[in-house]
Amino acid sequence: QSLDDGQGVLGEKIQSLEKKLEKAGTWRLGMNINPADGHIFGYTVGWATGIDIGSDDEALTKDYLSAKVWATPANYIAIVRHQRGVVDAVKVFKFKVPGESLSTRFGLKNMNPGRQIVTQGGPIQESIADDADNLGDDPIFSVGGNLAFNWAYANNGCRIALTGGHLSGAGVNDDNTHGLGNDFAINPLTATSHSNAWEHDISNIQDCPMPACTDVRLQGTDHGASSNLKSGPVYGNYAIYVSFDSEKFPLPGDMLSLKIEM
Repeated sequence: QSLDDGQGVLGEKIQSLEKKLEKAGTWRLGMNINPADGHIFGYTVGWATGIDIGSDDEALTKDYLSAKVWATPANYIAIVRHQRGVVDAVKVFKFKVPGESLSTRFGLKNMNPGRQIVTQGGPIQESIADDADNLGDDPIFSVGGNLAFNWAYANNGCRIALTGGHLSGAGVNDDNTHGLGNDFAINPLTATSHSNAWEHDISNIQDCPMPACTDVRLQGTDHGASSNLKSGPVYGNYAIYVSFDSEKFPLPGDMLSLKIEM
């Protein structure tokens, strides 16, 4: 066998090993948010307590939280917009602080004072289907930056927002930070509700500061009774996956499951 042939075989083996390493890892579903299933995933429900919500059988069609996954240490997080389990768009981020669970990251310790930027460098994967709709004001996919958790401001809170959107000042009561898991009438440092009229699953990116603006555009119908909260089209379900060891997530068009081996 010639030297060139040997080098060629070695190169193929190295490429094969790199491919295996790139694909290694496991993703687990921690939460799914359906903004029109009749259950409200506002700021106070589930995020800090980490209790089981929903069932495995309906994990990708209704609101869902896995207590076991919520308590699992994670280095990576994927936020996935999907249509009945089929990936529509995904962003993957690496946490600044490794090895903490979502239970810790959303728990009381980190809610007070809250306002954490929990990832760095922006998304390490961003994949969006060519035919994906409603990208102009999507709370995750229409803006860039890193993930902000437990964004507390005055008597308001947003559990997950993007730094590329508007992040209200700590004492500013403008109801104008938008994302996943929201409430405009709480103590966000303790997740104590003042009224159930202002809780809502998903608010789209918009500039609608109170009191000048009283038409907050939401996805779906899962929100409190305040007349300021306006139901709107559902862009998809939003799933939150975590991994200890995988930087890559399935691509648009792939089918999701509770556990994904890469």
